[in-house]
Amino acid sequence: MQELIAKILSNMSDHSVGSVGLSDLDDGSTVYIGDKEVVLTTDSYVVKPLFFPGGNIGKIAVCGTINDLAVMGARPLALTSSIIVEEGFPIKELERIVQSMDEIANEVGVSIITGDTKVMEKGALDNLVLNTSGIGFADQLIRDSGLNVGDKIIVTGTVGDHGISLLAFREGFSFETELESDAAPLWNMIKAALDIGGVTAMKDPTRGGLSSALNEMAKKSGVGILIKEDQIPLKDAVRSASGMLGIDPLDVANEGKAVIGVKPDSADLILKAIKKTKYGQEARIIGQVIGEHRKKVILETGLGGKRYVETPLGELIPRVC
Repeated sequence: MQELIAKILSNMSDHSVGSVGLSDLDDGSTVYIGDKEVVLTTDSYVVKPLFFPGGNIGKIAVCGTINDLAVMGARPLALTSSIIVEEGFPIKELERIVQSMDEIANEVGVSIITGDTKVMEKGALDNLVLNTSGIGFADQLIRDSGLNVGDKIIVTGTVGDHGISLLAFREGFSFETELESDAAPLWNMIKAALDIGGVTAMKDPTRGGLSSALNEMAKKSGVGILIKEDQIPLKDAVRSASGMLGIDPLDVANEGKAVIGVKPDSADLILKAIKKTKYGQEARIIGQVIGEHRKKVILETGLGGKRYVETPLGELIPRVC
């Protein structure tokens, strides 16, 4: 996907109208309106199945757009919604999806103000495709390329929940503790971190998971990142399912987590503030930014060894976000 995007963008003119443009490949782009910088983001969702433990495609769509704005330091203001639905799709299921979208938007205090709905003939697509776009204001714009040597790396909760739960649900696996998607809107949590000060970079670890997010941040910032395996929060059920399926949970999508780089003297205060919020109780400092191994991510294992954490090759679990 990244190769495809890079190839397409190389043939496009990037007429930036803000400090962040299309070619920056951040979680959104910006537009100057007077002395304010407005963040815009858009995403399309093709989740299968549409309903799963912990949510549905509508919840993921609104959470994803809110979170893309939030990790750029932007307070979500308004969203759009475009739904393309297959002829014959059950009305009650569509109502459930729309209701989930409304509930998440209300939780953050953001409005869905406009949209579009299309019905395609039977067989033209697989049930439903959903696109949401969002706009927000950033008092302090945060980039995914702002890491500095010495910064601490915070992950705001357990990783791998979304991708592993969807795969386990598809395959019919059951565990003592049911796996659920972590889909959640993160603005209130991220605002708590921004209010402390000292945030240098943020990323939404969706496609490609924690591995992809950290590698992007390291490459764009021109630094190395060292993380410690025993500090990465993982649910026991996710660990068990990952081992059973032969999948590294660091490589799969999350829908309710953020990766945050913070100045070392602010790290403890920011972590404390995050832990007080609804979705940040399992947040941890998992590592730090280093001057060696630039543009690489290094994992220190529980046994004391070290290995590179690479960007996943291909989508390990298709159609989860």
